[in-house]
Amino acid sequence: MKAVETGERPTFGAWDYGVFALMLLVSTGIGLWVGLARGGQRSAEDFFTGGRRLAALPVGLSLSASFMSAVQVLGVPSEAYRYGLKFLWMCLGQLLNSVLTALLFMPVFYRLGLTSTYEYLEMRFSRAVRLCGTLQYIVATMLYTGIVIYAPALILNQVTGLDIWASLLSTGIICTFYTAVGGMKAVVWTDVFQVVVMLSGFWVVLARGVMLVGGPRQVLTLAQNHSRINMMDFNPDPRSRYTFWTFMVGGTLVWLSMYGVNQAQVQRYVACRTEKQAKLALLINQVGLFLIVSSAACCGIVMFVFYTDCDPLLLGRISAPDQVSP
Repeated sequence: MKAVETGERPTFGAWDYGVFALMLLVSTGIGLWVGLARGGQRSAEDFFTGGRRLAALPVGLSLSASFMSAVQVLGVPSEAYRYGLKFLWMCLGQLLNSVLTALLFMPVFYRLGLTSTYEYLEMRFSRAVRLCGTLQYIVATMLYTGIVIYAPALILNQVTGLDIWASLLSTGIICTFYTAVGGMKAVVWTDVFQVVVMLSGFWVVLARGVMLVGGPRQVLTLAQNHSRINMMDFNPDPRSRYTFWTFMVGGTLVWLSMYGVNQAQVQRYVACRTEKQAKLALLINQVGLFLIVSSAACCGIVMFVFYTDCDPLLLGRISAPDQVSP
């Protein structure tokens, strides 16, 4: 991106727009390829579960990507930047969640051959309970989707000058298009592509940042001196902002609500060929989540070291902490 030192808003250059357009085109192409290959979506089961023929690797990576939105891409580095590496304990909550999901939830949904978690509510209780659960999920998903689509649009507006509504429309139309054409298979394979993009971005920031601040030793030394390497916080006081216990108990329950019973996740792992493949997908998902969260947190530490003597928030170059990354 062209750096502007005169106070003007920075803009994308030709290469930046090229990369941005390429990512959107690849996502669209995946939807078209999956939607048109082998006769397209020939049944409701094909559309909603990929015909239950998906392998563990793409499903596992899709599970990782589905809740790693722009909110996490911006928020986790900012969290580590301000409060240190203790956020990595969230990975322990993710691990416990994967174990509980594999033992308690996934076998039930998979063996019943369900497409929706709310089918189970009707089987176990009544149709009224199913409708209440479905309505709650629709409302929650609408609110969540609005936030995760608005976040990248806002950042694009801040760093490129692109209109927010144009950003919202472009991403929304493309996501809707490849989902409608390709169904669950398109969603899964597009998620795989997005995980690769996400991790590549984090690792490029890490490599470049470490080079700029003088190497890994310099990063660790300065981060340690400023209390950013602070994993050993076992304070049981519930009033503390974040501790080991916060992430182990609260984090496990938060992730369990997402991966144990959330429709977006259940619909993915029941799309696997076998129950064994579904459990393997949960393991791959755990590895993917660890790589994403740890990479994002390390980016926050590198950014903290880089900005030790010139905090962009204090200097007025940004207006909120979550703008540190962009």
